[in-house]
Amino acid sequence: MRRSLKRIWALSAKEVRHVLRDPRSLYLALGMPVVLLLLFGYGVSFDLENMPIAFVDLDQSASSREMRQRIGASGDFVDTGVIGIEEAETRLIAGQVIAVVVFERGFERHLRRGELATVQLLVDGSDNNGAAQTRAKIEAMGRVFGFALAAGDAAGGAPPIETRTWTRFNPEGRSAVFLVPGIAAYVLAIVAVLLTALTIAREWENGSMAQLFATPVGRLEIVLGKLLPYLALGTLAVLLVLAVGMWVFNVPFRGSPLALALLSFLFISGMLGQGLFISVLTRNQMVATQVATLSSMLPSMLLSGFVFPIENMPMVLQKVTLVIPARYYVEGLRGVLLRGNGMEQLWPQILALAAFTVVMVTLSTARFRRTIA
Repeated sequence: MRRSLKRIWALSAKEVRHVLRDPRSLYLALGMPVVLLLLFGYGVSFDLENMPIAFVDLDQSASSREMRQRIGASGDFVDTGVIGIEEAETRLIAGQVIAVVVFERGFERHLRRGELATVQLLVDGSDNNGAAQTRAKIEAMGRVFGFALAAGDAAGGAPPIETRTWTRFNPEGRSAVFLVPGIAAYVLAIVAVLLTALTIAREWENGSMAQLFATPVGRLEIVLGKLLPYLALGTLAVLLVLAVGMWVFNVPFRGSPLALALLSFLFISGMLGQGLFISVLTRNQMVATQVATLSSMLPSMLLSGFVFPIENMPMVLQKVTLVIPARYYVEGLRGVLLRGNGMEQLWPQILALAAFTVVMVTLSTARFRRTIA
C-alpha cells in the first residue's frame, strides 16, 4: 500500500512539473474561467442602454423639446439630433439609429386642449430585441410625460399621448429574421477557422509538409494554394446556409447581391487565413483545435452583435469588437438581407473585412517557415 502511494505521489509530482512547464495548461485551467466570466458578465446584457436614436420635430414646440430631452436624459438612448423626415429613412436603412421619434404638427396644441396627441416611432426591426425594448421604453416615457403635464394642469386632466409604432425591416417581429444572419456568421466563422487550422496542422504532424518544402514553391504560393480550395468550399457553405435560411425561415433578400458576395468572400477568406495562422503557430492538431474554437466561437457569439447589442457593452469591449470580423459580417448580412443595403451603405464593413483578410494572410506568410522543427 505504501509503495503504491509513493508511486502515485511520484507520478502526480511529475505531472505537476509538466503542468508548470506548459503555460497552455495553466491558461486553460486558471485563465480561461476568468476570461469567460468577464466576457459573459460584461458582454451578455439584455438591458437597453446607449442606443442611438434620432428625432423629427415637426411641431417645434416647448412640449416636443421637453419630451425629447427626457428621452435623451434617460440613459437608455443616445440623442443623435433632430433631422428631417427625408433623412429618417436614410439613417434607418444605414443602421445608424435604432429608432426615429416623430413629433407631429399640433403636438403641443393637442396636449393643451386635452386631446389625443400622437408620437410616431419608426423602429429598426432587424434587431428584434432592441426594437421591442425601444418600443416599450418610448411608450412608457410618453405616458410618464403625460402624467407630468397632468400634475401641473389646474383642470387635473391627463393629456393623452399615443405612440404609433412602425417597425421597419421586420414588421412581424419574427425572431428567425433577426437570428439567421447572426447564426450564419457564427457557424461560418467556426467552420472556416477549423477547416484550415485542423487540416494544415495535420500536415505538420504527419510530415507531408516536408515533401512540400522540397519543391521550389514560395511561401506566399503555398499559403494561397492552401487557401483556395477551402475558399471554394467556404463559398459553397455560405450559399447553402443562406439558401436554407431563406427557404426554411423565409428570411428576405432585399439588398445588393454584389455586396453580399463581396462581404462573404472577404469574411470567409479572413477566417480561413486566421485558421492557417493558427496552424502555422501551433503545428499541432489538438492545440490548433482548442485555439481555433476559442478564437472563433466566443468572439463570434458574444462580441459580434449577433445576440447582444454592442452599444450595451463596456467601452473596453466595444473597442475589442473593432477587431472581430464577425461583427462586420453580421452588420453586413442584416443590411443586405433585411434593410436592402448596397455597396454605398456597406463600404465600412467591406473595408474592415478586407483589412482583416490582408492582415491574416500577411501574418500567415510571414510566420510560415520552410522548417519542420
